[in-house]
Amino acid sequence: MKVRVDEATCIGCGVCENLCPDVFKIGDDMKAKVLQPETDLDCAKDAADSCPTSAIIIEE
Repeated sequence: MKVRVDEATCIGCGVCENLCPDVFKIGDDMKAKVLQPETDLDCAKDAADSCPTSAIIIEE
């Protein structure tokens, strides 16, 4: 699946990084960054479902 973050929507809460640190990292600008734009890790979906602003987009 393809993973991306809408940085305009991201509030940098860090839930994605906590749930799936292999795919997401909070950058110096306090926005989530995608470390693996293509992944099969289920935790990426969990992070998308848990994002309070729905800033994580998953394309399968």
